[in-house]
Amino acid sequence: MAVHEHPHRHTGFRLPSVRRTRTRTASGDAETATVTATRSYVFAGLRLLTGFVFLWAFLDKTFGFGYATGSGKAWIDGGSPTKGFLGGVAVGPMESTFHDWAGAGWADWLFMLGLLGIGLALVSGIALRLAAVAGTVMMALMWIAEWPPAKHLSDGSLSMSTNPFADYHLIYAVVLIALAAVGAGTTWGLGKAWARLPFVSRNRWLL
Repeated sequence: MAVHEHPHRHTGFRLPSVRRTRTRTASGDAETATVTATRSYVFAGLRLLTGFVFLWAFLDKTFGFGYATGSGKAWIDGGSPTKGFLGGVAVGPMESTFHDWAGAGWADWLFMLGLLGIGLALVSGIALRLAAVAGTVMMALMWIAEWPPAKHLSDGSLSMSTNPFADYHLIYAVVLIALAAVGAGTTWGLGKAWARLPFVSRNRWLL
């Protein structure tokens, strides 16, 4: 019987290639960095757009550009930013209360300062937590004023509500909370510089 010699085979344990491991790690780190950067840019863009919504509402109601507020009916012309909306509330548990508030000086100033403050905070990227709280309160009151759960208004006519719960006021409130939660002011904003200020460092709720 002839004996054939077989080539020597290495069947033992082999260490993984250090070069391959390092390549995979670097690739994973680069991918993570790309995802993080993309996410920060998306939130920054959302922050700026939302800020413009609030700022535009303030400017239009103040100067009457002819969009939601007609010329001659602006705040600087003696018009009331709250009289039309609150005076027109026709449904909900706070209907009479909103009618009492409509056109009141304190209500006009509080509403307009809220729009301006929230808009500036979002555009600049500072005090997003305060903006989220103030904006959520404002959106909640506006949601109650429109009262989406109602199918009929107080006079019995159809309310034309398209959803009994979720409307754009709730969407804006959630967006404000999300922007504050992720610290969206650090990209395309002054969030980092704001956070380094001594009084902000001592009072983190101002972030």
